[in-house]
Amino acid sequence: MSVALEAFRLSKRFGRTLAVNEVSLSVDVGSAVAVLGPNGAGKTTFLRLCTTLLRPSSGQIHLLGMDTASQGSAVRRRIGLLGHESLLYPDLTPAENLLFYARLFRVRDSAARIQMLIERMELTGWANRPVRTLSRGLLQRCALARVLLHEPDILFLDEPFTGLDLDARETLCEVLSETRLTGTTILMSTHDLEAGFRLCSAAIVFVRGRLAWQGSISPSERLAFEDRYRALTHRAEGAESDPRPPTPGP
Repeated sequence: MSVALEAFRLSKRFGRTLAVNEVSLSVDVGSAVAVLGPNGAGKTTFLRLCTTLLRPSSGQIHLLGMDTASQGSAVRRRIGLLGHESLLYPDLTPAENLLFYARLFRVRDSAARIQMLIERMELTGWANRPVRTLSRGLLQRCALARVLLHEPDILFLDEPFTGLDLDARETLCEVLSETRLTGTTILMSTHDLEAGFRLCSAAIVFVRGRLAWQGSISPSERLAFEDRYRALTHRAEGAESDPRPPTPGP
């Protein structure tokens, strides 16, 4: 199986804080991976490194065989990021925002692609209203349409369910499930284990900047995984008195 993402002894330091510490891992093409860990564990920093928004302090990241340090432009054409900011222009409408990004990414048959996404995200009634007037749920749907517009090979999601009501969460889950079936590789940072088990077949757990565990997950393994996860995060809470780093699990 082809590899979508490889990290080699990846580290990122902010002053005296080592946010990501010697992380090495690989993710296969077509995988859907939940990126888990307590607050401050390094999840967002790891995703920002993968998407070229941050430069590593040391180590390397390869996406689809490309080095993010030397081939950043090529990498960015093939990935999508749904982060804490929508990256939408507030005074433009959803339709205008999508047209802008379609031109930026040179999307073929952009009008049809934009119309399809507006309908799929249930944005038809708001397509011509300024983005600044949209609710949090509608804004997130529009941001996801932006991310999916150019059909990225790898999709990075950073806490995509934060602040969403039940209807918006359900729409987002459905669209992400459909996206996964197309073969898109997904890495999703989340505190929502329910969504993680629904959308993902594998997980990686960060603890204090280190990779503490990586493996497959399934609904039948949920209770065992939750026990393991609690043990790992409990270890992190007590780490001030124990300087030893967590040991990666099988």
